[in-house]
Amino acid sequence: MDNQNPSASSPAQSRVAANNHPNRRSATGGLIHENTRHTTRFTVIGNDLAQHRTLSGLAIGIGVHIQSLPAGARVDIKTLAGRFPEGAVRVARALRELEAEGYLRRERERLPDGRIVTRTISCNQPGRRRDECHAPKPPAPRKKQAPRKALPAVPRPACTSPELLRLAIDLLAALRQDDPRLLLSESDTAHLAPGVAAWLERDVSPTAVRRALTANLPPEPLCRPAAVLAHRLTVQLPPPPPFRAPAPEPTVRDPLQNCEGCDRAFRSATPGHCRDCRPASAA
Repeated sequence: MDNQNPSASSPAQSRVAANNHPNRRSATGGLIHENTRHTTRFTVIGNDLAQHRTLSGLAIGIGVHIQSLPAGARVDIKTLAGRFPEGAVRVARALRELEAEGYLRRERERLPDGRIVTRTISCNQPGRRRDECHAPKPPAPRKKQAPRKALPAVPRPACTSPELLRLAIDLLAALRQDDPRLLLSESDTAHLAPGVAAWLERDVSPTAVRRALTANLPPEPLCRPAAVLAHRLTVQLPPPPPFRAPAPEPTVRDPLQNCEGCDRAFRSATPGHCRDCRPASAA
């Protein structure tokens, strides 16, 4: 800790004058420390974090919590939201604050099996330090954002109908109920809707489509969830259903008639003579 740590006593200081004792009660009030020296299960936290002037209280608390964890512990949004009562949105905002101040750094690494994981690095003394007595920083000029990369193409249904696209859009809008990270924008939903419609057109139920899009997602934050969904819609597209020949139409038969010559039954659309009596009748 810095020199401001009240729990660290100097061995060279044998006696403190009574009037200058740090815990002496004064008429003006103020903080009084009642400290016991830790011998086990403690973490040294710098005052630059504990007394940071711009970080929120939640960000300072989560930063202290992360620095007290052992190496290899999970510090993703879902894990921290389960540890603290503030919820995933506020936890994510606090992590972004710590990352902006240099206390956290995220690095993506490709494993030998091809999977990509995100490593979170905690820094107890970030290189970019703030002077606690300086004036507020002037707003930095905004950097021009690079053009956003287009989403991968998705399958297209053979026959596009408004009802099918509406069902696909409703399905995509409901994905955030399964995973809050799958909150899609209107433009991303419009891009992915034809791909979902192609699945529905192939006799895949909406429940099966949702399961295919949300199952086994990586635990780390998704940089662009729409790109992940577009990839799954294309790679995991099921084959079309087998062809089924239409059933033959029933043959319409003429009703039975009684021959006017021999009174024998025969089929005809109109009354008259049977095939044997027809020549005689004509003569």
